[in-house]
Amino acid sequence: MEVLLRQMQHSQNDQDSLSVLTQLVAALRPAKSHDHVAAINNIRALCYLLEQHPDYRAWLRKALFALLDNTRQVDLYTETGILLNESMVTAVKRRIGAKLLPPISNPEHFSDLLGQIFHRRDDYQWLDAIPDEVWHELGRAAHMEELGPGELPPHIRLQQLEAIQVLSCRISAIGLEPEIIRNHPEVERFESPFVRLNAEILAYIEKYRHDLTARRVPDEDHRHLLVLLSQCETIMGKVWRYASKNGVSVSLTYHLLRLKQHIDRLKLLFELVDPTAPHGPPLIRLFKELVKAENRKTSVTDVMRENTELLALQITEHASHTGEHYTTDSRGEWMGMFRSAAGAGVVVGFMALIKILIAKAHLPLLLEAFAFSMNYALGFMLVHLLHCTIATKQPAMTAASIAAALPPPGSKKLEGYSNLVELIVKVIRTQLIAILGNVALAMPVALAIAWFWWQQTGVHVVGLEKADHLLNDLKPLTGLGVPHAAIAGVCLFLAGLISGYYDNKALYNRIPERIAALPLLNRLFGERRSQQFGRYIEHNLGALAGNFYFGCMLGCIGTVGILLGLPIDIRHITFSAANVSYALAANDFVLPWWTLGWAMLGVALIGATNLITSFVLALWVALRSRKRRLGELRPVVGLLWRRFWHKPIDFLIAPKVVTEPKDEPKP
Repeated sequence: MEVLLRQMQHSQNDQDSLSVLTQLVAALRPAKSHDHVAAINNIRALCYLLEQHPDYRAWLRKALFALLDNTRQVDLYTETGILLNESMVTAVKRRIGAKLLPPISNPEHFSDLLGQIFHRRDDYQWLDAIPDEVWHELGRAAHMEELGPGELPPHIRLQQLEAIQVLSCRISAIGLEPEIIRNHPEVERFESPFVRLNAEILAYIEKYRHDLTARRVPDEDHRHLLVLLSQCETIMGKVWRYASKNGVSVSLTYHLLRLKQHIDRLKLLFELVDPTAPHGPPLIRLFKELVKAENRKTSVTDVMRENTELLALQITEHASHTGEHYTTDSRGEWMGMFRSAAGAGVVVGFMALIKILIAKAHLPLLLEAFAFSMNYALGFMLVHLLHCTIATKQPAMTAASIAAALPPPGSKKLEGYSNLVELIVKVIRTQLIAILGNVALAMPVALAIAWFWWQQTGVHVVGLEKADHLLNDLKPLTGLGVPHAAIAGVCLFLAGLISGYYDNKALYNRIPERIAALPLLNRLFGERRSQQFGRYIEHNLGALAGNFYFGCMLGCIGTVGILLGLPIDIRHITFSAANVSYALAANDFVLPWWTLGWAMLGVALIGATNLITSFVLALWVALRSRKRRLGELRPVVGLLWRRFWHKPIDFLIAPKVVTEPKDEPKP
C-alpha cells in the first residue's frame, strides 16, 4: 500500500491517477468480500500512513480532486442508483443487454471511472460493512483543513447544484404524472407542492451560484425546500394508502419508487452543499449508495424486486383477506367448513370420473390437454359457485394471513406472538377438517359412481390395467407420487397469486363498476341486477380466475411432460383418493389390506406434499412482500409446542364457545 502511495506522487495526469487509485482500492479490498475485519484493518492501515506522511495525503487529495475537476458528475448524482424514465420491461431488457454486451466506458463521466475503480461486483459489501467511525477516521487522516483557498475546485460544487436542478425538474414531472394524480384526486395540479418545489429550487440555485461567483460563503437556507419535500412525501403516503384500498399497478409502483429515490437523493445533495452542516455523514452515505448502484447496475433481479414489491404486497394482502375465511373460531364454523369441504368432495368424485373417461377417449394430445384443463377448471369454478372448499387451496391464502399477523420487528416474543400462535392453531384445525371433508366424501362418492356404472353397463369404469396404473401413481417414490404432488403444490401457490392479482386488478381498473354500468347488461337484466352482478365480480373475480388457471395448469402439465420427454405430472390428494375408489371397484371391490393401506399412505403423503409446498412458497412471498424474513417465525415453534401440550384438542376440534386469546404473561 505504501508503494502505491509513493507511485501516486509521480502521477502526471488523470489516467495515472485513475490507475493508482484503482490499485490502491485493490490493496484495500479483502480477499473475500465478507471478511469485514480485514477490510477495517486495511482502512486503518491507510489512515496510519496518511497521518505519518503529509506528502501521501497531499497527493491523494490531489489525485481525487483532479478526477472530480475534469469529469462530469451530474449523471452520477441523478442517474446512478435511480431508476430511469422507462418501463420495467425496458429496464430489464437494457440490463440484460448490458450483461451480454457491456457499454464502453466514457472517461469524461466520473460514474464510469467509479465503476473502473470499484470494478468487483461485490465491492459494495465490504465497503458497507466498514463502520462510519472508521470512515470518519479516514476523513480526519486526509486533513482536508490543509487545503489552500484555490485547491478545492468550484467545478465540484457547480456540478452538485446542476444535479439538484435536474432532480427538482424530474420530481415535479413525476409528481404530475396522470396516474399519481388519479390516485390523489383531492389535490389539483396548481396546488401541488411538486410545482412550487421546482420554482423555489431554481431561486435557491441562482442565489447560491451568485455567491460562488462573488467568492462568498453561500448562506442560503434550504429548510423551506425540505418542508416542500416533506409535503411531497405526504402526498406519496396518501397515494400509497389509496392504492392499498383501490388496487395498484406496476406503472404506479414504478412512478412512486422513482419519486422516492429522487427525493432521497435530493435531500442528500442538500446536506452536501450546505456549508454550515458537517459533510462526513452524507458523503459516506452517498459514497456507499453510488458504489452499490454501480456494482448492481446490470442486476435484473433488483429491478424486478423493486418494481413488483408493492404489487406483491397487494396480491398477498388480497390473499390474506381471503385467508380469513379459511380459519374457524367456533364449533359451528368448524362444522360448516367440514360441510363445505364435503360438498367439494362430491364434485371431485364426478370430476375424477370425467377425467378417466377423457383419457379413455384417446383424443389427440393437445385436444386431450384442453379437455383435461376444462374439466379441472370448470369443476373448480363450480366448487366455488356452490360455496364449497377445496382443502389444498387453503395454504396459499392462510400463509398470507399468518404473514400479515406477524408482529412488528422488535416486539417481545410472548406478547407479540401470542395472537399469531392462536391464528396458527385455528389454521391447523381448519385445514385438517377440510382435508377430512374432501377425502371422506370423494372416496364414497367415487365408489358409488363406480358401482352404479358397473350395475348399468356390466363393465367397470376402469380396467384392471388402468387400476394398477392408478395405484402405482400413488407410490411416493417409485410412482413419483411425492415429486408430482410437489408440482401440484407449486400450481396451488401460483393459483393463490393469480387470485390476489385479479382481485387487485378488479379494484384498480374498477371492473365491477364498469360491468354494472354496461348499457346492454342494464337493458337485459335491469339496473339492480347489473349492480348485484358487479358486486359479485368484485368479491369473486380473483377466486374464479385462480380456480380457472389452476385447472388449466393441472390439465396441461402432463401433456407438457410428454412433449418435453420429462416425467412431469401432477398428483392432488382429493383426486388421488377418488382414484383409489375407482381402482377398488375395478378389482371387484376387493383389494388386499396391505395394498389398500399403502394406497392410503400414498394419498396422505401426496396431501402433505401439496399442502407443505404451497404453504412454504406462499409464506415466503408474503414475508418478502412485507420485507420480513422466515427466521422471524422461529419463536413460534416453541410457543406452538407449549400450546399443544397445554390443550392439544384445540389443534383438532374447535371450541364450542369462542374465547378471546389472552396475552402470555411477561417474563
